[in-house]
Amino acid sequence: MRRARMRDARAVGLLLGHAADRILGDPRRFHPVAGFGSAAAALERRSYGDSRALGTVHTVFLVGAAAGVGIAAERATDGRPLARTAVTALATWTVLGGRSLEREAAAVHGLLEDGDLPGARERLRSLVGRDTSALDASGVSRAVVESVAENTSDAVVAPLVWGSVAGVPGLLAHRAANTLDAMVGHRNARYERFGWASARLDDLLNHPGARLSGLLTAAAAPRRSAEVLRSWRDHAAGHPSPNAGVVESAFAGALGVRLGGTNLYGARTEHRPVLGDGRPAEPRDVARGTALARRVGAGAALAAAGAALIVGRAPR
Repeated sequence: MRRARMRDARAVGLLLGHAADRILGDPRRFHPVAGFGSAAAALERRSYGDSRALGTVHTVFLVGAAAGVGIAAERATDGRPLARTAVTALATWTVLGGRSLEREAAAVHGLLEDGDLPGARERLRSLVGRDTSALDASGVSRAVVESVAENTSDAVVAPLVWGSVAGVPGLLAHRAANTLDAMVGHRNARYERFGWASARLDDLLNHPGARLSGLLTAAAAPRRSAEVLRSWRDHAAGHPSPNAGVVESAFAGALGVRLGGTNLYGARTEHRPVLGDGRPAEPRDVARGTALARRVGAGAALAAAGAALIVGRAPR
């Protein structure tokens, strides 16, 4: 009986952690991810070098350390199903970012609805890395929907996937890799080589989550499921990211809008392919996009819990 409860603890913990994220959002103070970021930045100051080898060591050490913390946490709860459930729920809540993502998108949407385009451009900077200073209302709306789509995959679906198959170590390792990609996985003079391993690892770990996100988007928009799958098939491959293209094209099909196009990143201009065959994005699509993201996240939590039950009952 206890062994069966231990197998179920992961599934229950994932569901509770997802619920905590939906209700509470990110911790306001002393966020463990912020602490990890500070530690990673401190290590970078001592270990940085313009080479892939040094960047790989940096990535392997930090992601391995995060996984090690997860392994220790699970070993400390061996034989105690309630403790394992609590640890899994806490780790899940810590790594998920769906509620906070929605709050930021809603803040931009509110400014657009109030006609405060300069304020919306400024607030948008918390969601995207592109230059927002010249965007019109449609451009701001497009950027928010793209960010919601990509981050729903990266910060909700993908961590739940790894939590379902690898428990707390999988949750923490994925979030560590995702954080490092945000810190050093940039195509610029400083990080082109040093951040290569972080960027590639993040792509690898997010690969299954992005495909699941595409399928869940079709399930969450049943009346437009054919458009979702068609947009994914026709447009995803043209995106520079092997994962963002999947989920952004799926969201475009579900919402009936066009995403992609030209983005400015300082002095660099990036011309991305158009995703979807619909109309240009409008402010109202921000609210529609966040509602779709909530449904995708809920589906991911249920799928992860089901997968965890199957993994827990598999022969060892």
